[in-house]
Amino acid sequence: MTSPTRVAAALSALAAVVLIAGCTIGPGSTSPQSTSLPSSTPIADEDYDDMEGALLDDGRIFAVVTWGSSTCIPQVDTVTAEGQNVSVELVDTDADAVCTMDMVQRASLGGLPGGVDPTQDITLQVTYKDASDDVELEGAAVTGMPGEPTEYQPSAGWFDDDALVLVTWGSSGCPPVVASVEGSGNAGTVEFTTIEGQVCTMDMAPRATIVAFADGAVDDGEFTLTLSGGNLDGTVSVPARD
Repeated sequence: MTSPTRVAAALSALAAVVLIAGCTIGPGSTSPQSTSLPSSTPIADEDYDDMEGALLDDGRIFAVVTWGSSTCIPQVDTVTAEGQNVSVELVDTDADAVCTMDMVQRASLGGLPGGVDPTQDITLQVTYKDASDDVELEGAAVTGMPGEPTEYQPSAGWFDDDALVLVTWGSSGCPPVVASVEGSGNAGTVEFTTIEGQVCTMDMAPRATIVAFADGAVDDGEFTLTLSGGNLDGTVSVPARD
């Protein structure tokens, strides 16, 4: 079993303007902020404890998706692994925080421990407050491995039929802000708001953004996501859903 790694080792410690070759993502590393989009589909109250997940950054990072306030996003605190079973504890960063009274899906990021094989199925055993759930991640044809240096490239993975988690790299103090989302077939576009004169922290961290499309609008096959605005212009290839 691996030793627990706490948020003190998070990627915010990579305080630098220029990317440093050889930096890695350790287990328990998290993004300080996540952008979430409200769901247009009514959800039964008993489903709000359900958790979902996605494999990201070429097999180095996982995301856990929970329901709650968009302004009070839980963070990954500890991660331990025994084989392909990964125990994940989520915590609130500020017990006294005043949270908005909305109910959206939020993504919390963590690094997979070394020894876990992302090409094989993984079970995330997640606990958050009084809730717990097993999140199944399908093995993927990735070339990266947990503990290896990241390439700081955007990546995305599906956690639902019409919703994915997008990871981008940049200042933790200036997470991406979604302006609009469009998708049809095997392609989609997410446009980000550009905020002029924004003062950002000088670190390099992964930022999680949930991108939700209209019900049934996108196909199951390989998908191309185009990013526009917010200094994030480019495309991301999203693996097909099983």
